[in-house]
Amino acid sequence: MYTIEGETGTWETVIGLEVHAQVISKAKLFSGAATDFGAAPNSQVSLVDAAMPGMLPVINDHCVEQAVKTGLGLKAQINRRSVFDRKNYFYADLPQGYQISQYKDPIVGTGEIVLDLPDGSARTVGITRLHLEQDAGKSLHDQSPRETFVDLNRSGVALMEIVSEPDLRSPDDASAYLRKLRSILRYLGTCDGNMEEGSMRCDVNVSVRKVGDTAFGTRCEVKNVNSIRHVMSAIEFEAQRQVEIIEGGGSISQETRLWDPNKGETRSLRTKEDAHDYRYFPDPDLLPLVLEDGFVERIAATLPELPDEKKARFIAAYGLSAYDAGVLVAEQAKAFFYEEVVGRQDALRAAPTTAFFSAAGPSGRDPKLAANWVINELFGGLAKAGKEIEDSPVSAEQLGGLVDLIADNTISGRIAKDVFAEMMETGQDAGAIVEAKGLKQVTDTGAIEAVIDQVMAAQADKVAEYRSGKDKLFGFFVGQVMKASGGKANPAMLNELLKTKLNG
Repeated sequence: MYTIEGETGTWETVIGLEVHAQVISKAKLFSGAATDFGAAPNSQVSLVDAAMPGMLPVINDHCVEQAVKTGLGLKAQINRRSVFDRKNYFYADLPQGYQISQYKDPIVGTGEIVLDLPDGSARTVGITRLHLEQDAGKSLHDQSPRETFVDLNRSGVALMEIVSEPDLRSPDDASAYLRKLRSILRYLGTCDGNMEEGSMRCDVNVSVRKVGDTAFGTRCEVKNVNSIRHVMSAIEFEAQRQVEIIEGGGSISQETRLWDPNKGETRSLRTKEDAHDYRYFPDPDLLPLVLEDGFVERIAATLPELPDEKKARFIAAYGLSAYDAGVLVAEQAKAFFYEEVVGRQDALRAAPTTAFFSAAGPSGRDPKLAANWVINELFGGLAKAGKEIEDSPVSAEQLGGLVDLIADNTISGRIAKDVFAEMMETGQDAGAIVEAKGLKQVTDTGAIEAVIDQVMAAQADKVAEYRSGKDKLFGFFVGQVMKASGGKANPAMLNELLKTKLNG
């Protein structure tokens, strides 16, 4: 449990997140303008986006489908009737002077996300709503010492605002929530979740209360945090700030704050607005959005196997631990890679069911051994090289070949690590490396006995110590024989023969 020890007692944090997820769509929410990231400033702005007089918004059906698909992925209520409202406020990068959003009648209602926490436990966090809205433009303050520039490329881009219940209690909770939400969005193909490019941004609502209290404290909202690490840091700072103010005799004002990553602190931006400050009212240019019969059902039929379901299948079908399954399904591409290593990917693409799965894939590979190599060696090697799974120099087929060589005792696990390192560097198949370097495991008992005899003769004093009762020296002898054999001795045979000779 995450707590803050203050002078007057122990405090806990209450956290709710509002995530703005940019919809994957080639056109904006109410215009046909493009949405490509990195385009020249103001090169993707239609007359609608620039709020020219007489221009009327037209709903993008694809964005509606993406919102419904996301709602289904969050196990949420889909509202057959929703309403677009005008949220009125002035800012230089908001040409209309209002934002078209949804207020009382969103397209998606209550749902839930199951979090996989670092300690292995799981908990459910409620989703309050998901609504569609258009993004504002972007103010650029670093282009000139005296002027602010405005880029309207983002103006009108479709966003899904996904609001959580105040169910989170720690920075780790918030991290797990954002990672899980991003994973679901990517599986669904509704948002790429790229926080660095701004396609997923987070407003963090934080309040504090004494442990055991049930009433919520006054919350502050930290706006537009663009990385999970910064979200965690902002929560830690803001919670500590609030505790110090309250214990110092002050009170918390409901306000909007900004996170300054350079100083590692939040600072006040403005007093937190209430709904009436925005003067919401239904947009007169847009009719209520009514979903026709069968619309939701048709989208539901296209949903992929999502992380929770895939994790449950990996545990049941492959006998993996909850931790290993969670690591493998966190990203869809990683899960696909693993199943290709096991040898089931073609079947999975054709029919994502569990009916035909048994304890090993069509290749006969051990799923647990494959998981160990994918998680520990491949993922570790990719992280060290700064590569994503899509850019892996070792293909799933090649890694499966290496697993085969370990399983049939052609090479030992230790030699396999050296082979894998060369595969990462050269892209060669494991079999070719093993043949070229003569790395096949020695399974000839005579050859292994000869090496053991050589080691025992060289370490006669250690042999005497072992036979006098120092059993722990057995590991020393295993290491010496392995070293003398170049790591090629079959470990099981080595252990059996060594034990016999040492005890003889």
